[in-house]
Amino acid sequence: MATVAPRNLRLERTVRVHATAEVAETAELAPGVQVWHQAQIREGAVLGENCIIGKGAYIDAGVSVGRNCKIQNYALVYSGTTLGDGVFIGPSAILTNDRYPRAITPDGELKRANDWEPGTIEVGTGASIGAGAVIVTGIRIGAFAMIGAGSVVTHDVPAHALMIGSPAFLAGWVCRCGRPLTKDLPCFNCGETLEGVRS
Repeated sequence: MATVAPRNLRLERTVRVHATAEVAETAELAPGVQVWHQAQIREGAVLGENCIIGKGAYIDAGVSVGRNCKIQNYALVYSGTTLGDGVFIGPSAILTNDRYPRAITPDGELKRANDWEPGTIEVGTGASIGAGAVIVTGIRIGAFAMIGAGSVVTHDVPAHALMIGSPAFLAGWVCRCGRPLTKDLPCFNCGETLEGVRS
């Protein structure tokens, strides 16, 4: 793993990129970023401090990733996506950018970059997207929401919501530490209450 030491920064805050990873010259990697085996970071992508990009992950052109995010192995994050601070993207999760995908135009010609407009996905601070989940473009996921493994999210998600299924539905609420919350009891782990997360 190559180590790049930015000026005036301590060693533990260097950028580390594995020799098999591919990082575009115009991508911006903040101090503390780690990029693992066979990951690809495209042109104009911006990764905030201390992000970890797992093996085989794909970060498309222009994607914006906040601080302290973890993007796990083989996750696909396509252009038009903005991740807030502390976002977790599980293994093989897919954040899409084309709601009406076609390889060709109505005339049968191969589509080119100017034949479509990429959609957008916004993921709020601290939210988690489980392994193998698919996020359809054109939505917002609120802060500290949790998307269950294998779920397919097709509409906006409120903060602290627990979403499961295909299509995903609201199955409950979670606190900042990720544990489920019930109506009358505080979280056994951190003490947060349902009223607190929904206020």
